[in-house]
Amino acid sequence: MPVSKTQIEQLLPYAFQKADLNLPARQTGKVRDGFAFRPGARLLITTDRLSAFDRGLAAVPYKGQVLNQLSAWWFKNTAGIVPNHMVSVPDPNAMICQEANPFPVEVIVRGYITGVTSTALWYRYSLGEREIYGYTFPEGLHKNEALPAAIITPTTKGGPTGHDERLTCAEVVEKGLLDAKTWESVQAAALALFQQGQETANRAGLILVDTKYEFGATPDGSILLIDEVHTPDSSRFWKLSSYEQRLSAGLEPELFDKEFVRLAYARMGYRGEGEPPVLPVDTWVETSILYQTIYEGLTGLSFVPGDYPVEDRLAKNLGKAGILS
Repeated sequence: MPVSKTQIEQLLPYAFQKADLNLPARQTGKVRDGFAFRPGARLLITTDRLSAFDRGLAAVPYKGQVLNQLSAWWFKNTAGIVPNHMVSVPDPNAMICQEANPFPVEVIVRGYITGVTSTALWYRYSLGEREIYGYTFPEGLHKNEALPAAIITPTTKGGPTGHDERLTCAEVVEKGLLDAKTWESVQAAALALFQQGQETANRAGLILVDTKYEFGATPDGSILLIDEVHTPDSSRFWKLSSYEQRLSAGLEPELFDKEFVRLAYARMGYRGEGEPPVLPVDTWVETSILYQTIYEGLTGLSFVPGDYPVEDRLAKNLGKAGILS
């Protein structure tokens, strides 16, 4: 069972914000802190930081643990589709990974027309666009409807504006971001991963709506799945049992992902520009519970909360693994 609301609220001031480790080649991402602690390998530490609208917004207890352990579960269960960078998991918030050079393209796979961010299908469609990401969409579509088949809508990583820039599948090769053979392999892997993700989600009583994959290459050119897989950060999940009824009633689907936070901001008129408004504490408590619930639903495992403060536990476990002295 997820940790109680009272416990989560008490832990909010102690959410894991940053991995302060005496290790070389630190890289700080939106959620993860990475270290090149030995040749050919990286240590990835998943914090509790929550990012949306391309900016950090908060830190949510247990979020980092869920992302790390759920990604590890997916890496193990999708290795037959495409190799991945996971080597081991020495701590609930840590993963040792094979080093790979990330591709400059985020591979977004979408099964439904939805979303409120500027790169989302529904947002573009609601503005009157009918040619989106190189696909032609008919008139009369409604928000949250299933697409006839899953589609790939790539974006750059950051781009000149600092935000993800939309691409068509053809532009990935035309702009020289990837060669044709590599991009073909990546697309095939992404669609196969998405299909398995949807099947697993359905068995858990959920719908995998859309997701983001990242890939990279080893020095010998082998393609690896990297970063995270089918987490509440990288994916959108809805509750399957109530989907049709709520769609017919014009209501939003029941959410099990970070979109819960995006919609909370959208209801306050915020879409990522300017200073974000302050959300109530209950929003962050419910977010933590959502993350834990999606972990249990997808994996079939009970969520076992790691001790806080994370920093103390992490240092101890990395010491046992021989990473820290």
